[in-house]
Formats: sequence, structure tokens, C-alpha cells
Amino acid sequence: MSHADASTPLSILDLATVGDGYTPTEALAATTELARKAEGWGFHRFWVAEHHGMPGVASSAPAVLLAHLAAATRTIRLGSGGVMLPNHAPLVVAEQFGTLHALHPGRIDLGLGRAPGTDPATARALRRGQLDETGEDFPRLLGELIHFLDGDFPPGHPYERLRAVPGQASAPGSGRPPIWLLGSSGFSARLAGQLGLPFAFAHHFSAANTVPALDLYRDSFRPSEVLDKPYALIGVGTVAADTPAEARRLAGSGALAMLRLRRGQPALVPSPEQAENYPYTDVERDFVDAWLANIVIGDVPQVRQGLEELRRRTGADELMITSNVHGHEARQYSYQLVAEAYGLTG
Repeated sequence: MSHADASTPLSILDLATVGDGYTPTEALAATTELARKAEGWGFHRFWVAEHHGMPGVASSAPAVLLAHLAAATRTIRLGSGGVMLPNHAPLVVAEQFGTLHALHPGRIDLGLGRAPGTDPATARALRRGQLDETGEDFPRLLGELIHFLDGDFPPGHPYERLRAVPGQASAPGSGRPPIWLLGSSGFSARLAGQLGLPFAFAHHFSAANTVPALDLYRDSFRPSEVLDKPYALIGVGTVAADTPAEARRLAGSGALAMLRLRRGQPALVPSPEQAENYPYTDVERDFVDAWLANIVIGDVPQVRQGLEELRRRTGADELMITSNVHGHEARQYSYQLVAEAYGLTG
């Protein structure tokens, strides 16, 4: 059987997953090892996502984690998938990613989301009363961030004389990290298109919206200095194992973790045994089945087929795999099998 289309860039989205029985220290060490392995296997980029108040996710500070991962790797692109911009002052994000870009030129991506990545109370604590729960303020914050990165506020702007250091203005010709907009609906899809920016869609938790959002992005796209045509990436939940049954068993952990999260009870990622023995109600079982239906699960041939079908159906330019399974060895092996499916041999 031939390999899947190796011309499609394949990337990883990692949440520094903390499984039941593990510590955040162990989870972050595992993410570091995974980034090194991903570089060796030939994955294109490795992103980490900002979440808060979730015991099972240790990536609450993407810029800090990315500095560590960049120091532990040499060539793979690293980025945020994403930084939740409304949680932060745009100048702070410009300084953080300007610093990362100065430390590791040409390797850093700045992916931005407009959701809080947490519950309303935590969002209020992060934002110190500046809470815009609608996300409608996002375009203004984004514009401010871009001006800080480029050092080009217009004359008369209150921030005209301000500079993000390190930044393009402090190092002429250094460019800036590429900005991506992330989304799970149409809002950021349209905005990314209008600004001519690359767009990353969260298919892994908003599968019903994927095709409409990508259509909206392409329809509203205007060429820019960054892109002359649309470039869309989709996040894809993927669990690979030696057998379909084992992959299905492993995938149960992430499904139960998501069920608890949706009920407002975030917890450590349960083991496969805990997921198998959980007393699901009929409604909970329906939720889990629906969740698993949008994840690519199986052995190497099944995963290859599932990812290729999804790529063809969505027209995505790049696939970003995320494997939310319990246990670092199983998670790493899942990514290794995906690399094999795509003929990534480093």
C-alpha cells in the first residue's frame, strides 16, 4: 500500500497532557521529548495551546513553554495554537513573541485565538476586569498587536511613540513571527481572509463547522504581503495504535476527559481502564460516541485513510494532529505511527 500524500505538511498540536497518575513536571518533560522526536520524524511544526484552570493540561503559559522547546530542538517550527489574545495586553504578547523570534529567528509562529481558553471566572482573574465575553474586541486587539510587532502605529495614535522590544522596529529587517488566526466558527475565518493571514481551524472540537468556516475563509480572502492565496490548516484528533481495538481503547480516555470538561468538571486525563469502567448514562454515551466519531482512530492504514479523506473533503493545506491519550508512551507511539503512515522518516 502506498504512503499517503507526503506533500501535505503534517504538524502536531500538543497540550502537555497530564494523565491520572502523572505530575505536570512529567507531562512537560514528555512534551519536550515529543518535540524532539517530532523534529526527528519530520513533522513540519509543533504548537502548544493556552488553557487555564484545567488539571489535565499543563500548557497554560505558551511563551514560556515555547522558549524551553526551542532550546531543546534545532529545526522544527514552534508556535502557539494559540495564545488567547483577549487574556493579554497586546504589548505583552508582542514582547514575548518578539523575544522568541529574536532568540530563534525563522522558527516561531504566533497563533492567536479570541476565546478565553477557560471558564468565565478564570477569564476575569486573567483580565483584571477588562472582560469582553463576546470576543468582539478581538479585531482591535489584533490590530494593536500587529502595529506593535511592526513598529508602525499611525501618526497621532496614542501609542505612536511606543515600541515593542525586541521587535521589528528595534531590529530593522528582522521581520516578525508569522501571525495565524485560530477559530472554531466563522468569525476568525472571515477576519483571517480579510487580512490575508493563514487560518487554523479547530476541526478536532468543532467538526460540524469545518467546511463552512474554510469556505468563508477562502471566499473572503484578500491577498496580502503575507500570502497571495489562502492557506488553511486544520486540527485533527487522531489516535493510532497497532490494532484498531487498541486505538479505540486509548481514545476513550480523551472522550471521557472531554465529557467531564463539558460538564464543568475538568480533571486529569483518565486512564483507558477508568474510561472503560465509567458508568455512562445513555446521554453521556451518546456524547462520547459523537465525540469519537470526529476523531481519526485506528491502525496505520485506517489512520492514513481517515486523514486523507478528511484532507480531500476539506481541501486543507496542512493537517495538525492532536492525540489526547493517557500515558506518554502511548501518546508518543500514536504520533510515531502517524509519521510512518505519511512516510515521514526524518
